[in-house]
Amino acid sequence: MIAADDVQCPADLKLVGFDVDGVFTDGRFYLSDDGIESKAFSTQDGFGIRQLLNADIAVAVISGRQSVAVERRMTELGVQHVVQGCRDKVAAFDEIVSLLGLSIDQTAFVGDDVPDLPLLRHAGFAIAVANAVAAVKAECHLVTAASGGAGAVREVSEVILKAMNRT
Repeated sequence: MIAADDVQCPADLKLVGFDVDGVFTDGRFYLSDDGIESKAFSTQDGFGIRQLLNADIAVAVISGRQSVAVERRMTELGVQHVVQGCRDKVAAFDEIVSLLGLSIDQTAFVGDDVPDLPLLRHAGFAIAVANAVAAVKAECHLVTAASGGAGAVREVSEVILKAMNRT
């Protein structure tokens, strides 16, 4: 595990994948008595996604849960690769990698909890958010200073773009 200031991400990074709950959000979701789910997303994180896309770095979102809010937010941001209700994140990620004609070494993934571990171990560059569980942090190349839902996605984009001299 290394700090953001010391990061050495791959120079030819072409795809960054993100978990949702605990990464784009603080891990909480709100469920009304009527069964309506809502989540809170940071506008600063949204700008970070746009920065990656503008730098020709593809973005993927892979979540174990299904959420209309996630679909709407990712559509709004221009994220084309959204997989929800996913039981096998590695297979879903590999499908996107293949679709884009990339190698796994050209990828990064950002996660926070044990279900993300197989993909974090598989991706070329593993990133944990500050609020990730200890087991995840221990397996990652980078741990953000910001927590999920509080600027972690924006920090990831800025760290990657800075490390690639694209700022």
